[in-house]
Amino acid sequence: MGCIMGESFNKMKPYLAMISLQFGYAGMHIILLLSFKKGFSHWVFVVYRHAVATIFFAPFAYYFEKKIRPNMTKSIFFKIMVLGFLEPVLDQNLYGVGIQYTSATFAAATVNILPAVTFIMAVVFRLEKVNLKKVHSLAKVIGTTVTVAGAMLMTLYKGPAVNILFFSHGSGHHEGASAAADQNWVTGTIMLLGCIVGWAAFFILQNNTLKDYPAELSLTALICLMGTVEGGIVAAIMERRPSAWAIGFDARLLAATYSGLVCSGIAYYLQSVVNKARGPVFVTSFSPLSMIITAVLGAIILAETLHLGSVIGAVIIVSGLYCVVWGKSKEDSAKAKAKSQELPVLADTIASDNINVKSINNHQKINTLHEGP
Repeated sequence: MGCIMGESFNKMKPYLAMISLQFGYAGMHIILLLSFKKGFSHWVFVVYRHAVATIFFAPFAYYFEKKIRPNMTKSIFFKIMVLGFLEPVLDQNLYGVGIQYTSATFAAATVNILPAVTFIMAVVFRLEKVNLKKVHSLAKVIGTTVTVAGAMLMTLYKGPAVNILFFSHGSGHHEGASAAADQNWVTGTIMLLGCIVGWAAFFILQNNTLKDYPAELSLTALICLMGTVEGGIVAAIMERRPSAWAIGFDARLLAATYSGLVCSGIAYYLQSVVNKARGPVFVTSFSPLSMIITAVLGAIILAETLHLGSVIGAVIIVSGLYCVVWGKSKEDSAKAKAKSQELPVLADTIASDNINVKSINNHQKINTLHEGP
């Protein structure tokens, strides 16, 4: 009984890790919204965030992986440099600009097309195979499409307010968001799309890098270090105000510390482990849950009004997510079954060859006895 429960828990680990991360991301969205409203520069935030992650995770990476860490090569170092630019610098800064030019709701919903973009890139780079004749492959395609449809519904359809907490909230935040959304909408949308492409490319390259550098904790620390250095260069160019770098015991410090520990350090590490085992599509399939959790937390903590469109969209997103995860699980089961069938065939072949060799040896011995000295 204990063995069965242990095996079931091991199978559930990737799912639990990815779901837990979405709660972490949802908390970051709430904290970031508060800190940005108080004038925290997103250029500076990126630097502080990854500096915190580097300082905290580098000692653990050095101690726990000093025996298994591969030697650094020029190829691996170049990949880490690119990884440090794609997600810590490009993705997060474009998201920071995009959310200010559009709205928080639109930005969160746009990021939900990340699974679709990652799936397409994974197919292009042959990390995922699509065979529409197979049910599990068809489920992944349909689930990805449904997830995107649910995210777009949450953006385009508002509907009446849903009172989930049985008391009314003000609508000041939504009026402010609508006013902000009218300014530079096209520019903000382009920034958010660039953010998504950069994030998807990060997961694809991360999967490739782990094959040559299978030390997840060390890779996490190095990505955060490169993100700090490269982000610092970009911030020094884009943010000229000395006051923007000031930080105290306030929302800025909370945002940098929380995001650095949870959404950079822990997230990069868990994503590396799951990405290595299940692939980039599985990792990004859970990202739409973050928007649902954020909407609920926003209603509870920030007194934001939850609308019917968000509820319907959330149900559709969960349905699409389940479809993708079901397809991936069936695909993994099919691969495991194929491997288990190969082993007995190989064993039978080896046994058959051994019998043939013994028969030949016995036949030679008998002929030698008949021939005599």
